[in-house]
Amino acid sequence: MKKIFIAGHNGMVGSAILRKLNCLNRDFLLTRERSELDLLNQSAVNDFLLKERPDIVYMAGAKVGGILANSKYPAKFIYENLTVQSNLIHASYLAGVERLLFLGSSCIYPNNIENPIKEEDLMTGKLEWTNEPYAIAKIAGIKTCSSYNREYGLDYRSIMPTNLYGLNDNYDPADSHVIPALIQRIHYAKKANAESVTIWGSGKPRREFLFADDLADAAIFIMGLEKNIFDESTKFTNGYLNVGYGSDITIEELTYKVIKTIGYKGKIIFDRSKPDGTKKKLLDSKRIKNLGWEPKTELDQGLHSTYKDFLSSINEK
Repeated sequence: MKKIFIAGHNGMVGSAILRKLNCLNRDFLLTRERSELDLLNQSAVNDFLLKERPDIVYMAGAKVGGILANSKYPAKFIYENLTVQSNLIHASYLAGVERLLFLGSSCIYPNNIENPIKEEDLMTGKLEWTNEPYAIAKIAGIKTCSSYNREYGLDYRSIMPTNLYGLNDNYDPADSHVIPALIQRIHYAKKANAESVTIWGSGKPRREFLFADDLADAAIFIMGLEKNIFDESTKFTNGYLNVGYGSDITIEELTYKVIKTIGYKGKIIFDRSKPDGTKKKLLDSKRIKNLGWEPKTELDQGLHSTYKDFLSSINEK
């Protein structure tokens, strides 16, 4: 029996990891509400981990958001993510945590780099300006884990997921990522019988999307690997692996998939005065796939499940 702490268990990724581990039914799962444990409070995090002494930590707690949120709150994004991850990693070291997983993001990679993006492409060019503070924080998290591994002989691992969506996502129009933002906007346009919906950007950028439950499978898979196998697979990357679906889609194509899922009959207007972000972002996930992991959820299936979850969240059927 292992004692496992899931930081951020109420978020989309954390709740998916919690569901998957509950299904395995073999470990003692440890969670705390934000009101019980403030991850921004270093003393509180130290005290909690030193008292509970978990064997394994999944770091799924982070401040996340789309282009609008990243552009509006750059200070909050860099401060909160740097603080939370530093608190958790250092306190885990103090508490003797034997294995930790840090969840990064594909935004760590340079803008306009050749696709598919390999792990070795990290820090080889300029970041996308709209989410640079968040990306810098995530890069710092990877480097913190690898530094603690080097200095203290630990087993702290990192994975870099592509764009995520799924159950228990954040549908706040000011803070959400592209899929929940589209679902929320198009659903209410349908309810209001609106003639059209305006979407940020040109619709031309390409993005890769991974269902959060598939990422949870990948996280648990990576944490189950023997240390020598993980180390061998990441010897050229300082301890991190990409986790992607394997193909991408334009934002315009995605928008029409969401329209089909919801059943909206109006027009879509793309506002080209708003930023597009990176033109293309597709990860090279060969390394984790060569280890034996594959995503299971196709985009149409995932969008259907996500929309049902959205309806449940607003008490509609």
